[in-house]
Amino acid sequence: MLFRVDPASAVPLGDQIAACVRGALADGAAAPGERLPAARELADSLGVNVHTVLRGYQRLREEGLIELRRGRGAIVVPGATAPDRARLVTRLREAAAEAREQGLTDEEFIALARTVLD
Repeated sequence: MLFRVDPASAVPLGDQIAACVRGALADGAAAPGERLPAARELADSLGVNVHTVLRGYQRLREEGLIELRRGRGAIVVPGATAPDRARLVTRLREAAAEAREQGLTDEEFIALARTVLD
């Protein structure tokens, strides 16, 4: 799995790291059950703080894409749903960004999404 970050980007580095993993899951470069690089190792290779990597990993954990296990590292959630979920999260993030560009607040975006679900 290839990780790339752009320090000049407006997107926070932790979010860029999470996006790399989402992309790898969505295109099949990472598989369920696969172990991600250790946070310290990845931080050193990218030239970022270890807490930046941990923020990205935490975001992925909150999205249900990885499991964080003390002493065992980060592992892509086992099962076939991780790639599909990664694609869905990516599309939701894109839709939220577009809504913000159109001037909607987060609450208005969520309310709009609820109308689609009903």
